[in-house]
Amino acid sequence: MTHPALEMYNYHVWANQTMLNRLKELPQDVYNKEIQSVLSTISKAIAHIYLVDACWLDIISGKSMREAMTDSAQMTVGVESKSIEEMEKMYVQISERFKTLLNQQENMEKRIVLDNPYTRPRETSLSEMVLQVVNHATYHRGNITAMLRQMGHASVMTEYALYWYS
Repeated sequence: MTHPALEMYNYHVWANQTMLNRLKELPQDVYNKEIQSVLSTISKAIAHIYLVDACWLDIISGKSMREAMTDSAQMTVGVESKSIEEMEKMYVQISERFKTLLNQQENMEKRIVLDNPYTRPRETSLSEMVLQVVNHATYHRGNITAMLRQMGHASVMTEYALYWYS
């Protein structure tokens, strides 16, 4: 049986691709248009989701949280400059890396100590980290939906229940 966190990760991949597909349908200028919102452009929101995914992948792979955050921050400018098509390819690549790593885990409830530089150390399971990845992206896909509506465009549904039927 598949661990529920792995199924949630599959949902995460589906929801990101569903959003990217919608963005590719819209006029090209929408992706980089500056607006007053949580993030200044949809492209930065898409990049942010990717960068946080990369950070958590590094942590699950064994890097310290501080090192993973530093590495992710160093990639920001390069990732934010990518086109939607380039980001789509990067999302496919990172999801393949994530799935390979997660499928190699013998125990998704294995706990590691996160040395979060903004708070205190905390023991966290691999499954909790995967759920954090999914939750974080869900939040920002909601931001993207609001940004699209603010610009006069409809978004797309990426709810988990819709994924069940996809």
